[in-house]
Amino acid sequence: MSAFDWLNSEAFTAFGQHILWSDMIGNTVGLIALALGWRRSIWTWPAQLLSGLILVAAYASVHLSGGVGKQLLVIGVALWGWRQWQRGKQQAQDGTIAVRFATWRERGMLLGGAALGTLAVGGLFTLYPSLSWSPWADAYIFVGTLAAMVAQARGLVEFWFAWLLVDLVGVPLAFTSGLAFSGFVYVIYLGLVLWGMRDWWIRSRRTTAPRLEGATV
Repeated sequence: MSAFDWLNSEAFTAFGQHILWSDMIGNTVGLIALALGWRRSIWTWPAQLLSGLILVAAYASVHLSGGVGKQLLVIGVALWGWRQWQRGKQQAQDGTIAVRFATWRERGMLLGGAALGTLAVGGLFTLYPSLSWSPWADAYIFVGTLAAMVAQARGLVEFWFAWLLVDLVGVPLAFTSGLAFSGFVYVIYLGLVLWGMRDWWIRSRRTTAPRLEGATV
């Protein structure tokens, strides 16, 4: 049995759902990556890279090309984000990654890019139904994940809002795709996202406070 075949074999059954090794391992590593991102640890990026490599096999097994493409993007953006955080790791006073809210221009670019990207990818999946059985949901998650990771690499608090929006569609799609473990993990992601959002929000206010105080002198 090849490594690919083993990854896509059944690990166990829970509540009538068949859990694949690739789905379980890849999402567990992804969960660790999200927790490391909340802690602003640079190790979030190699963890995301490993998660992406494993989940390519999971999505390929259920014929969700958007999921496969998403994980390939995760791999590429993880490499870029890793480099970005290495360059900026001393931006905050405590030596960790500095976080902030995006400017209105940055928000517009993220939203506009996500909307256009979803239309483009969803249109492609619609034209070629063999690529995905759920074209628009698949495209939404594909592009939303990219937007979230770009925001994370730039240290933007909006990263967490983007993940929250992705989770709202990702949970039902995972269960209906036969990737039950992904669905369960997405629910855990939701808790981490809310916790991480609060932490980054508070931290962003702390890092901007000295500048505001200095401006009033």
